[in-house]
Amino acid sequence: MRYNILITRRAMKQMKSLPVTTQERIAEAIGMLGNNPDNPALNVKTLTNDPEAKYRLRVGNYRVKYNRDDGIKIIEVVRVGHRKDIYR
Repeated sequence: MRYNILITRRAMKQMKSLPVTTQERIAEAIGMLGNNPDNPALNVKTLTNDPEAKYRLRVGNYRVKYNRDDGIKIIEVVRVGHRKDIYR
C-alpha cells in the first residue's frame, strides 16, 4: 500500500521558502499521504480544472498539489504554497 513520493524541484524550492514549523507539518502530511493516500483523516480533494495536478492536500492555510499513479504507486508533488497563491 506504500507509495513512493517524488517532489519536483519547483515544489522543493517552494517548500524551503516556508517557515520551518510549516515545512515540518507539510512533510508529515506528505508522509501520511505516502502511507495511505485514501486516509480519511487527510483533507484531500480532486481538482477538476487544473492543468498541473489532479489532487490537492490541505495543511492549514497551505496546499500541496500532487498527482497520483496507482499502477506504479507513485505520488508526485507538483506545487506547495499558501492557499491565496497556489491556484494562480
